[in-house]
Formats: sequence, structure tokens, C-alpha cells
Amino acid sequence: MLKFLEKAFGFKEGVNNVRTEIVAGITTFLTMAYILAVNPGIFSALPGMPGGAVFTATALAAIVGTLIMAFYAKKPFALAPGMGLNAFFVYTVCLGMGYSWQFALTAVFIEGIIFIILTLTKVRSWLLEAIPGTLKKAIGAGIGLFIAFIGLQNAGIVADSPATLVTLGDVTHGKALLAVIGLAITGGLVMMKVKGGILLGILITAVIGLFVKDPATGAAITQLTRNPETGHAVFISLPHSIDPIFCKFEWSHVLSWDMVVVVFTFLFIDMFDTMGTIIGVCQGAGIDGEKGKVEGMDKMFLSDSIATVAGACFGTSTTTTYVESASGVGAGGRTGLTAFSTAVCFALALLFSPIFLAIPGAATAPANCRRDDDALHRPHSLGRFLQEHPRLPHHRAHALCLQHLRRHHDRCHLLRCNARHCRQVQRHLTDNVGTCSPVYCEVYTNLSPCDKA
Repeated sequence: MLKFLEKAFGFKEGVNNVRTEIVAGITTFLTMAYILAVNPGIFSALPGMPGGAVFTATALAAIVGTLIMAFYAKKPFALAPGMGLNAFFVYTVCLGMGYSWQFALTAVFIEGIIFIILTLTKVRSWLLEAIPGTLKKAIGAGIGLFIAFIGLQNAGIVADSPATLVTLGDVTHGKALLAVIGLAITGGLVMMKVKGGILLGILITAVIGLFVKDPATGAAITQLTRNPETGHAVFISLPHSIDPIFCKFEWSHVLSWDMVVVVFTFLFIDMFDTMGTIIGVCQGAGIDGEKGKVEGMDKMFLSDSIATVAGACFGTSTTTTYVESASGVGAGGRTGLTAFSTAVCFALALLFSPIFLAIPGAATAPANCRRDDDALHRPHSLGRFLQEHPRLPHHRAHALCLQHLRRHHDRCHLLRCNARHCRQVQRHLTDNVGTCSPVYCEVYTNLSPCDKA
């Protein structure tokens, strides 16, 4: 069994733990499962793309992409249709530029093919090294603002204004009120670092929606899926067919200038989103190599690009590596077994489509307003810092502190640990940060909140 795990997932006996890897995979799923509710809601704006088919396509894209990452790259990262990319697909390409969703799916498919070619020829690595770091960081902020605005607009929290373009909507009742309540609940759960806080916030908001009326219709905002014969609520069912959207490509405009622009935009965002996620999560967990390079980067990029092609065939937007994989890595996931566990969870979720499809847009809006992008706050790797500064500092108390960090930096810097020695190090850093050497002080101030806990 252990030989199979080692060959299939890169699992190492004595280094990795099966239970830890599985729990890490479940943790990753809980933090990113909100996409199963958000994606059908976003694509509902397009006629001809049934919510049930989009839900199944979303889950299948996540399953295929994550399995490729598990078996080929042997890394603990999960993939799914990306936030921001799905909004660009619907609101810019289809609703803004006026093209059909078949045209947009064709652009995603072409982007995935180009992605594969760039990865196999190493051109992708050269491009990433040539782009300035400030531009790479700005991408995450721009995508986050775009997604947040769409979420607020769909919920009615912001509205059109002829004078100022946008203004505050009526948040005293209806969908806007429910979205504000959901934003407060979801934000609180995320701030308290509750595992699966976004998904839990969406579900709680959807339940509240059963008791909040829509002024336009007088009916509850959340409408449960019901059996047409008995009228009873349905929570489990077989997956919906993807036949209405499977491989529905449109090649008539493939040589147009608009196709070039759309393909380039998909390619640009996907490339840097994947790169930032992988490097940021690896650096935050201290599992990157020398000079911040991550082992097996080309395999991870290839997994991402193949998943994009598969997702386009299923009928959904660009599939990309999720930054929420950091939660699984933080729980101890280090091998492909973590990704495999996440893929199994997505497969099981296919049976619960009635629950996800019943969630209204007002409940998923808070998920759009939060982007936990590594480019915005990337934790410093204690392991790498200690390697770069082996003689720092010389004071006995500081030397003891560094000695502890060398032995326990994985637990300390992930800081899921409340052990006595971890609290002693924390107390020492807090009490003596002013007397530490300038370099050491700088590193301490750059640690993430969980590093200082």
C-alpha cells in the first residue's frame, strides 16, 4: 500500500502521514467548495447554459484538474474554474462584447492549448521571469476588485447612477439586505479562521433566505428544489447532464481580432494566477526550494493547462489552481494524496446539486467580495530565512530562539501549535523584538498573523 502511495502521489513513509494528507484534502475542499454555488449563479446570466449543467461541468473540471495534479505533479494543490475568469467570461466577453458563450468557450479551449505549448517549450518560464514583480502583484488586486464589484452589483448593494455611475442600493430589504447579512456572517467566520468559513457563510445565508421575502415576487429568496410529483424538498439527486454545453465550440470567429484579445486576456490572467498561487503557497509553507523556486513547477503548470482544456470541453470557464490550497498545505498536506482527497470530495458533491443550486445569488455575493490572494500578503518562510542568516544573532537568548525555530519552524510558522515551547518563543519575540538585530526585527514584522499567534 505504501509503495503504491509513494509511486502514485509522491508519499514518503516516515515523512508523510496518510491521515494528515486526507484531512488536508478535506480542508482544501471545504475552503473552495463555494465555487460549486457561485459558478452556476454567475453563468445563470447567460441563456442556454442551464444551472444544473454548469454545476456538473464545474465539479468535473475540478475533479479532472485536481486528479492530474495529484497523479502527475504529485502536489497538494486543487484546481477548479477560477473566480474572476468566470466573471470575465460572462460579463465582459458575452454580455459586454456581445459574443455567444460558445465563442467564449472556444477562446478558453484555445487558451488552454497555447498554455500547454508554452509549458512544454519552456517559454512560459521565460515569460514569468521577464514580467516585473510589481505587475504580478497588481494582477491579484485588480481581479479581486473586479469580482467584488460584480458580487455587490448582483446583490443590489451597489446600483447604477446617472450622476456618479454607481451608488448605494436599497439595502433595507430583499436580496441586498440578505447579502449584507451574509457578508457580515461570512466575514466574521473568515476572520475567526473557521475552516470552510466561506462555504459555511454561504449555507447560513441561504438558510436565512428561506425567511426573507423578495419584494418583487413576495416569495422567499431561497427556493428549495422540490420533487414535481410529491412536492417534497430534494437534497440528493443524480448529476445533471452536461449535454447542453459539452464541446459547444464556435469556430466562425476564431481568426477575428476580438478572439485574439479574449484569448490573450484569459492566458495572461491564468498564467499569473497559477504562478502566484503555487509560489505563494509553497513559500508560505516553507516547502519551496533555493531562491524561492518550486520543484516540479513545469508539471504543475502542465496540469493546470490540461485542466483548462478539459474544463472548456465540459462547458465552463478557465480552470486554475486555487489559492485556497494553502489551507490544506497549512493542515499538513504535502503530497498528491491531499489533492486526490479533494477530488474525491468534489465527486461526492455531485450528488448534492439540489442544495448548491438552491443557493441564491445574494448568498454567494460575500464569496465574491473576498479574495485571499497570496500576491497581497505572502508569509515569509522562516526556514529559508534561517538558511540565509545562519549566524544571526549572537545573543544567547536570541540564539536559543533561533535554535528552536530551526528545529520546529514548520509548526511555529504554520502556528497550529499551542505547545509550551512555541508560547515561549512567541513571548521572547514579543518582549525582545526591540533589542533584536535590525534584520531579525524586519523578518519578525513580516510574519503573518498566524506566525505570531
